[in-house]
Amino acid sequence: MSLSKEQQEFTKDVARLIVFAETQEIGLTMGDAYRSEYQQAEYVRTGKSKTMNSKHCNRLAIDFNFFINGKLTYEKKDVEVLGEYWEILDSKNKWGGNWNFVDTPHFQRTV
Repeated sequence: MSLSKEQQEFTKDVARLIVFAETQEIGLTMGDAYRSEYQQAEYVRTGKSKTMNSKHCNRLAIDFNFFINGKLTYEKKDVEVLGEYWEILDSKNKWGGNWNFVDTPHFQRTV
């Protein structure tokens, strides 16, 4: 599948995730989605990221901020239902909450 098609499928799954979050009474705001190579290099330089091989640079990742009862949370236990749903949508979808270095805001498509 072409990169463009992968990006389109990713975008559809993001839309599904947003709607699902609403059903779970988890409010979302967007953090990073697309990052330029320059921005990613700056994140690596400042320690906000460990790699230049970020899916954000290919428009295949998004970070969210989560709100439950109006309060911001990044606790895995609070948003695990979203990560589970995300990974069920497509076998290419990965959630940062399941990584060795937990990154709960991060949702990506691996290709």
